[in-house]
Amino acid sequence: MRTSRKFKAIALLITLAPCAASLAYAHAYPEEEIPAAGQQVTTPPAEVSIKFDSAIEKLFAKLEVTGADGKNEAVAAPVVSDSGKRLSVKVGALRPGEYSVKWSVVCIDTHHSQGSYTFTVASGGL
Repeated sequence: MRTSRKFKAIALLITLAPCAASLAYAHAYPEEEIPAAGQQVTTPPAEVSIKFDSAIEKLFAKLEVTGADGKNEAVAAPVVSDSGKRLSVKVGALRPGEYSVKWSVVCIDTHHSQGSYTFTVASGGL
């Protein structure tokens, strides 16, 4: 009987191990945004960046900055830092107004996450 219990316990651990691993590695979520979500800036940024809490896959990283007209203001492709935790994109001269930042990433453990936020360039800018 004892051997049977040990076998069942081991089988249960083997079955639950993948679940525990998937909890340890979750989606990548923003830790810091520049400009920050909801922030009003007087100097238009030359770059928008997001630092994630987990490393992301460079191949699948997307970052768009759009104005009220829906035009993507990025002047280059998004770049993932060497650490894999920061996603950034250079933007053109942003005029006063509200901008939407939309991001989509795949964490190195293959979990997909996405989101968006807004920031405002005040009329004291360009």
